[in-house]
Amino acid sequence: MTIKELKDGNMHRILLAEDDEDMRKFLVKALQNAGYDVVSFANGQEAYERLKEEPFTLLLTDIVMPEMDGIELARRAADLDPDLKIMFITGFAAVALNPDSQAPKDAKVLSKPFHLKDLVGEIERMLAA
Repeated sequence: MTIKELKDGNMHRILLAEDDEDMRKFLVKALQNAGYDVVSFANGQEAYERLKEEPFTLLLTDIVMPEMDGIELARRAADLDPDLKIMFITGFAAVALNPDSQAPKDAKVLSKPFHLKDLVGEIERMLAA
């Protein structure tokens, strides 16, 4: 069994919230190529609605997005599923690291720009923990 499989044999499921369409498509393709099941949305509100319907292993979210930002999405997601792993991808790392942001304390932050191998490696480490 690989890191990308759950104990029951299913693949890890990633919910991606990224408002930049090109970046979102790029990340979906890269994560699918790495063996993950990925569902993506252009804003936090749509992603949150999906989280209420079905479970995911990891929330991968941009911070600055319309309708609901990534920090609010992460807070609400953690309330729905305390076991959900959360990673922020952002060009504004200082916002996520600000203690006043109330971001979930176990969330990881990966600053843009980043290499895909770094993203996949960090995801694998989080899911293996």
